[in-house]
Amino acid sequence: QLVESGGRLVQAGGSLRLSCTSSGRTDRPYIMGWFRQTPGKEREFVASISWVGGSPYYADSVKGRFTCSKDNAKNTVYLQMDSLKAEDTAVYYCAARRTLGLATTAKAFDYWGQGTQVTVSL
Repeated sequence: QLVESGGRLVQAGGSLRLSCTSSGRTDRPYIMGWFRQTPGKEREFVASISWVGGSPYYADSVKGRFTCSKDNAKNTVYLQMDSLKAEDTAVYYCAARRTLGLATTAKAFDYWGQGTQVTVSL
């Protein structure tokens, strides 16, 4: 089970940190990802990070503004979002992938959280 939290209304230029906690599994998935979705559009890759090491990977649209990190002891991944823009407004989803390897499509991930709304106002 993946549970996201941290979404809220924030002004443009502001910051927000999303959290995703994984529970209920004895075998930890290898890759954790963040996606976002707006009405009428497909789910868009934002960032991913591996539990077993390596650097996070980011979509070009958020590179330099968002930071993905993890706390292995807490089974939690974070998405620190800085310099937020109105176009960052979306429902943000946490996802988990059971296999290693870079993946940026929603279908490559096996488990999903319920989503948390991020709204950036001008």
